[in-house]
Amino acid sequence: MNTSEKPQLLFYQKMGELFYAIAAADNVVREAEFDALKKIVAEKWKDLDDYEDPFHTDAAHQIEVVFDWFDYEELDASDCFDSFADYKKEHPQLFTEERNRLIWETANVIAGAFADKNKSELIMLAKLKITLAE
Repeated sequence: MNTSEKPQLLFYQKMGELFYAIAAADNVVREAEFDALKKIVAEKWKDLDDYEDPFHTDAAHQIEVVFDWFDYEELDASDCFDSFADYKKEHPQLFTEERNRLIWETANVIAGAFADKNKSELIMLAKLKITLAE
């Protein structure tokens, strides 16, 4: 993989980290949240660009891979969100208006996938809105 593709691959991995943080905000990741993520990745993220991972699959699948791995490892949602926010500050050029809209849409779909949004998820979404605006 050449170096110009690595930032794109990392971008998708950071999206998985962010979406895990949204789902895990209440300390429980539900199957409905992961299912919602898989659906929106298939419907919207795969068509965003033509980047592939080293296995020649759409790089958007990295979102699901990272989400699933972080869930398996039961990582801290706040730490994951902070890592995403730091990444966004370091790579603002990757966060186009189109991508920001899709990030926001995806986060809302995940947060609302199980019994609508709870207080923890609403707080995390508010943090995301601020972070995307920066």
